[in-house]
Amino acid sequence: MTACPILAKEHNIKRHDRVCAQLYFNISKEIGVKLENEQWHDRVPKSVETCHEGKVTILWNQQVRTGRTIPNNKPDIIIRYNNRGTSMSVDVANPSDRNVIKKEAEKVLKYKDLTI
Repeated sequence: MTACPILAKEHNIKRHDRVCAQLYFNISKEIGVKLENEQWHDRVPKSVETCHEGKVTILWNQQVRTGRTIPNNKPDIIIRYNNRGTSMSVDVANPSDRNVIKKEAEKVLKYKDLTI
């Protein structure tokens, strides 16, 4: 698979999206979203999901609006705590074992402007 860059890229994107979908499902379940499907792989993530109490909103693949232009403003998942006025962004990476620390540093640097 890795010998062909086209097939490898497609495979990596599918793997990334499946990891994000499972994470999104688990977060939704944890905050109390009523789920119709009990299996994560049977469920298509919604772009916006709010728990029944309205305290937490999960955004799937949504751009963050900012007062200035930021090149990297679209993390995979955003968890917004409505009652606290804070949010958490989640950006998934599937690196090989030897690239974990490097990839983490890249992601932190990539979203530094958005964090500020």
